[in-house]
Amino acid sequence: MRKLILSSVTGVALCLSSTVAFSAEKVNIGAPSWTGAQAIAALLQAVVVERIGGEANLVPGNNATIFQGMHQGKGDIDVHPDVWLPNQESFTKKYVDGEGTVTLSSNSYEGNQGFCVPTAFGEANNITDIADLGRPDVAGLMDSDGNGKGEMWIGAPGWASANVNEVKVRDYDLLSFIEPIRAEESVKTARVKDAIAKNEGYAFYCYKPHAVWYMFDVKMLTEPTYDPANYKMVQPSDSPDWYTDSKVATKDALKNVQIAWSNSLKDRSPAIAEFFERFSLTADDVSGFAFEISGNGRDAAEVASEWIAKNPDRVDAWLGL
Repeated sequence: MRKLILSSVTGVALCLSSTVAFSAEKVNIGAPSWTGAQAIAALLQAVVVERIGGEANLVPGNNATIFQGMHQGKGDIDVHPDVWLPNQESFTKKYVDGEGTVTLSSNSYEGNQGFCVPTAFGEANNITDIADLGRPDVAGLMDSDGNGKGEMWIGAPGWASANVNEVKVRDYDLLSFIEPIRAEESVKTARVKDAIAKNEGYAFYCYKPHAVWYMFDVKMLTEPTYDPANYKMVQPSDSPDWYTDSKVATKDALKNVQIAWSNSLKDRSPAIAEFFERFSLTADDVSGFAFEISGNGRDAAEVASEWIAKNPDRVDAWLGL
C-alpha cells in the first residue's frame, strides 16, 4: 500500500511538473502592417498553438517597436516575422550585432523591390522605366487631386523601405513631377483596384513576394542597376539628418528576408525558440499566403491552419520530428 501511495504521488508530481513546463511555452509575435508579415505571424502562431500546444499572441507594431521589445527580452514582443535586409539593417546592426540581444534566422527567402504600374496603363503610355514617371504627360495622368503632381505610394508609415523610396523619388529627379504618398497598404491596394477599374494612371511601391501579383495585372518598372557606390541609405534611427545624408539612385539589391527573435526566448520557451531556428519559407509560400488574405479576403489564422494541415512533413521538420 505504501509503495502504491508513493507511486501515485510521484506520478501526480510528474504530471504537474510536465504541465508547468508545457504551459511555460508562450510567445508574443510582432505583427507589422504589411500583409506578408501578418501572414507569417499567423503561421507562427498557428504552429505554436496547434502543434507545440503553447500560447501565442499577435502584437501589432512597427519595426522599431518590435525590435525594441525583442531587445528588452521581457516577453512583451518576442519575434519579428518578416525582417527585410538590408532595409532593416539599422535594427539588426544595433540589436543583433551590437547589443547581442536578438537572433536573426539563417533561413531566408528572396525579396525583390521596385515600383509598379498597372500593365494596361504602362503599355498605353509607353511606361517601362522609373524615369518615365518624370514625363509631364505621365505625371498628369497620375494627378488625381489637381495639384500638378502625380501621386505615387511609397510605403506605409514606419516602413524602412518607405524612407528609401522617399530618397529615391528625390535622387531619380522625380520630385518636380511626383508626390510621394505614405499610407497603410490597404489604401494602396484599394487605389490600385480603383485605378485599373477606371483606367486611370497610378504608380506604387511594389515587392515580391506579395499578393498583388495574383490580384492585379501590374508590371515592375526598370531602374538603374544596383550600384553600392550610388546607394547610401541612412535610416532615421541612425541620424536625424537621414534624408540629406542619404543617396539612393539605383535599384535595391535583392533582399534576404527572415525572422528574428529575442535571445531571452531560449530560456523562457525553449521549444518555441528551437522551432524558430528551423523555420523557413519560400517566396512562393509567402505570396500564396498574402493572396489568400488580401486577394480572397480570408482570415489569416484560417489560412495558416489550412496550410499546416496540408504540409505536415514541412511542419514536422520545423519541430525536429
